[in-house]
Amino acid sequence: MSDDLSRRRFLWGVGGGSALLGAAALAHSVSPWGPFSLKAPRSRTGSPQDLPVNRSARQADVTALALDPDWALSLSGSSTATLALADLERLPQHTEVLPVSCVEGWTVDATWTGVRLRELLDLVRMPEDATIRLRSMQQRGAFRETTMPSPYARDPRTLVALQLNGERLDLDHGYPARIIAPGRPGVLQTKWLTSIEEA
Repeated sequence: MSDDLSRRRFLWGVGGGSALLGAAALAHSVSPWGPFSLKAPRSRTGSPQDLPVNRSARQADVTALALDPDWALSLSGSSTATLALADLERLPQHTEVLPVSCVEGWTVDATWTGVRLRELLDLVRMPEDATIRLRSMQQRGAFRETTMPSPYARDPRTLVALQLNGERLDLDHGYPARIIAPGRPGVLQTKWLTSIEEA
């Protein structure tokens, strides 16, 4: 094989590889969540309710607790209240389009429906300027409880979400109830919510 032929094949190989990578990058920029994504560590393909999951209910070991028919959300401020899922569903429901932004580098908008957090705080006469503590059913991990400053807690778009994209929350997305707030990273959007109290 001549040097010219070998050099030509090498250049065709480099050119073809570059074209393939360029096409993949273009496809990713147009539709980054497809099965051939080069960037997204999580895919919506096959994800419940068209939203990626970082930590499933099984991984968090909350399945039995979340499916317990006696689950109730405990609220504690200047007074206390305990609300079952049916109680929450009877309260005024609000819908917001808010993103989940993951520290892994992906962000996905979703449609959330639930009760405004500030209305629940008012129910137990939580001080307007209070930082609140949100507790999850999960027993381990850094985010089994988080705190939320009053500007987020009192934002009218912050919800105790019961539905995602028009359906009851999937277990992996925090059923029976979770927090969704604008401008907060996904790890602070507490799933499998069990209590809200003054921090």
